[in-house]
Amino acid sequence: MIKNLFARLRQGHRTFSYPDGAPPILSDRFRGCPVVDSERCSGCAECAKACPTGAIEPSSAKIIDLGKCIFCGACAAACSKKAISFGKDFRLGALIRSELIGTRERDQERQTPEKESTARKYFSKSLKLRQVSAGGCNACEADTNVLTTIGWDLNRFGIQFVASPRHADGLLITGPVTKNMQLALKKTYDAVPSPKIVIAVGACAISGGIYGDHPEQCNGVGNILPVDLYVPGCPPHPLTILEGLLRLTGRIAYQNDSPASST
Repeated sequence: MIKNLFARLRQGHRTFSYPDGAPPILSDRFRGCPVVDSERCSGCAECAKACPTGAIEPSSAKIIDLGKCIFCGACAAACSKKAISFGKDFRLGALIRSELIGTRERDQERQTPEKESTARKYFSKSLKLRQVSAGGCNACEADTNVLTTIGWDLNRFGIQFVASPRHADGLLITGPVTKNMQLALKKTYDAVPSPKIVIAVGACAISGGIYGDHPEQCNGVGNILPVDLYVPGCPPHPLTILEGLLRLTGRIAYQNDSPASST
């Protein structure tokens, strides 16, 4: 035990200071919010044809549904004009589904309207979540679990994962909600005492993702339960999930300036 204590003292402080300080440095391979340069876009719709989930409106490449986007980069690769690129903005969470659909112009300031939420009223200091994998591949689940490690320390915000829905304030759901999980998900939701919230994490949980319109799944959580927070990605970066949780509970306010990690 004494050796462990000395080792911990040598290691020092490992938890980053975000949101009070700068967010952790993102990898060069990180793909944040997609942006479209309208001056370069010729309207050929090759990007829409290349998209495996139909996230891009064929009539206008500027209309991108982040709830369907899996950030695969196929659209950018298919565009001969190099009109589509992926920035470093990790702030992708939305309180309403329609916020994920819109125009992403080059250097455009993203605007997210304020929305009164149960989470801000009741859970700003303490939030207990039951995580439900409703047919997910475990990628979103893994990035959610990262938040409980020492570098992220989700508990410092009063946000914790619990084993029973009866001890939870809401559900954090991943996966497209398969038919086999539909009833189990409803029963889990019913077991959570009111007031309660629902968080959909990942493209599958929002829209069905790559399984969209498959008969054995429900095209996401929104067709089954009311959703309070949508976190897009495939999977979302842990920082994206954390930012969404903090904004949902009112711990941070959304600013239209570029995040500290943007380039």
